[in-house]
Amino acid sequence: MKLYIETLGCPKNFNDSEGIAGIWERSGMNMTDDPAQADAILVNTCGFINDAKKESIDKIFEMADLIEDEEEQAKTQNGENQKKILIVSGCLSQRYGSELFDEMPEVDIFLGVNDYEKLPQIVQNFKRGQRQKLFSCQPEKFIEFSERKTEEHPYTATLRIAEGCNNCCAYCVIPQIRGKYRSRPMENILQEAEELASKGCKEVILIAQDVTEYGRDLYGELKLAELLRSLCRIEGLRWIRLMYCYEDKITDELIEVMASEEKICHYLDIPLQHISDYVLENMNRHSTTESIKDTLCRLKKAIPDIHIRTTLITGFPGEREEDFDELVEFVETQRFERLGVFAYSREEGTVAGDMENQIDEEIKQARADSIMRRQMDISREINEAKVGQIFEVLVDGQDEEGAYIGRTQYDAPEIDNTVIFQAGQELAPGDMVKVMITDAFDYDIVGRMEE
Repeated sequence: MKLYIETLGCPKNFNDSEGIAGIWERSGMNMTDDPAQADAILVNTCGFINDAKKESIDKIFEMADLIEDEEEQAKTQNGENQKKILIVSGCLSQRYGSELFDEMPEVDIFLGVNDYEKLPQIVQNFKRGQRQKLFSCQPEKFIEFSERKTEEHPYTATLRIAEGCNNCCAYCVIPQIRGKYRSRPMENILQEAEELASKGCKEVILIAQDVTEYGRDLYGELKLAELLRSLCRIEGLRWIRLMYCYEDKITDELIEVMASEEKICHYLDIPLQHISDYVLENMNRHSTTESIKDTLCRLKKAIPDIHIRTTLITGFPGEREEDFDELVEFVETQRFERLGVFAYSREEGTVAGDMENQIDEEIKQARADSIMRRQMDISREINEAKVGQIFEVLVDGQDEEGAYIGRTQYDAPEIDNTVIFQAGQELAPGDMVKVMITDAFDYDIVGRMEE
């Protein structure tokens, strides 16, 4: 049997899909990149905010329509056609699976986020008309994938170091979906990193719901700094990137390791969400105005060229005009190199979802748009300051006109800025070259390869 996977959402979901593909092939079956050639289609969904839920539901119906169209075509041609099996997994399935099972008869199997190892057996034993749903309880410890399928020669790859979350932010459903925080044993992380490096991987991106919490549950103390030192000793790795760091756990030790180890990218993803103490407290965040500004100051002092990515939420219940004004001033003062803003999404089952003082949708979105317009100017100004400088660039591919597209150490794949450049020789994805920057735009920079 051939399986096609459609993945939506964050890098953690794509990491899950690679695990699903590895489990599938380990069972003796095949993967395909073409849904028309598949015997089973799996939609790995996101269920974090309303826009993500809508995108996931639209994709499920798109795949259901594709299957129905194929079946109708087969009937018209009087041919025999075994109807494809439609599977839904991921966060949306884990969160709403029982309800969706009743509302989406088009879907044959609903699967929870802890049940991927059972997928091959479920599909092999599936009988048409006998729909199934499986949502296991959250495990107590980190569960390893029996196999993970990456590219044959991956030059960049995610490296999951934990699952679940203990932060319990008032707006977030992730602890309900993914369970409590479970660190992955360090020896398993290092083994996978060595395997990736042996395949030619140059960039590993550490992911978890909160990478800075790593180790506390397993070892009784935060262990991210120690893990990073060990990863830096692995031959072949060039860039080690940190995603999803919480400000209150960015220790002096972690900053020192980032500053002293040349393989660690001078890039940090810190989802701050807000700067007003009033809003942060209502969000049940563990940061304060003072702690955030202090941490950013410590980072920039130790690592002057650090590029910080953050995300903000506008329109959280009870956000006052003065809170929003404080947030705008913070953005203008800090001048983040990378920034995204979300209008607050009211989610059932969360503390914030039941709060009074919900803010009008138009106001929430107008506030988000206002910050992003200012951030566009900031981003362009930061990019313009790079003109005339030379950067090491990791090649991702080429555009339609033949120009090469790559990233500096300051840019995560699929999320951040790109470098568009010309080269006097043929390059391949994964090559690392020096590029002189000659022009700059809002979110991209342009250059030429140095010989």
